[in-house]
Amino acid sequence: MTIDFAPEEDDFEADEVRLATEDEPCEQGIILLDTMRNEAVNHPDHYGKGAYETINVIEAWGLNFCLGNAVKYISRAGKKDPSKELEDLEKAAWYIQRRIQELKGTKE
Repeated sequence: MTIDFAPEEDDFEADEVRLATEDEPCEQGIILLDTMRNEAVNHPDHYGKGAYETINVIEAWGLNFCLGNAVKYISRAGKKDPSKELEDLEKAAWYIQRRIQELKGTKE
């Protein structure tokens, strides 16, 4: 079964996209649809490509919910959607401000 679609990433290269089976395994130049879906869920590009993935940093630093979300929004600012970079930074600032209020005991 061949599935036609237009991927969003410019760096995507495959001759075709199809589901592989035990009888018909994947060949070179063909990417598994499940593999693509898995990468989009487990390692999305907008959360860090390279040496540090956002979730690993948050866990390694032992950040709480608010600070973890602040790091998440800072790390993806302008990457998930370039037109929403300012919104991502404002969300990060909101989570930082909420943590400050928690520490002061003034959380609403």
